Amino acid sequence: MNALMNQLAKAQTYGDEPRAFSNQGTLRRLAINDSGFVFDPVSGDSFTVNDTGIAVLRRLQEQCTLQETVHAISQSYDVDTRHAERDILDFIVQLRKHHK
Repeated sequence: MNALMNQLAKAQTYGDEPRAFSNQGTLRRLAINDSGFVFDPVSGDSFTVNDTGIAVLRRLQEQCTLQETVHAISQSYDVDTRHAERDILDFIVQLRKHHK
């Protein structure tokens, strides 16, 4: 539980929901293709993600809540919600750390 709380503390919060970027405009402008290539046309930065990363990024772009995202990922990939939430929060922290 402490690890989850630490991850939540690292992620920027908006209400009770962590957001991947301090500026949602940055998130919305990301181009994501079906093979996992992600490109920011403003900064020129790019990175790749797996299928789960694609699903999480697209849900974040749609401004889904953490709980909505966790539910969708746990259903799509047949994982329990606790593990899905932990992994999604870790992914958000990594996005913020490497792509601001």
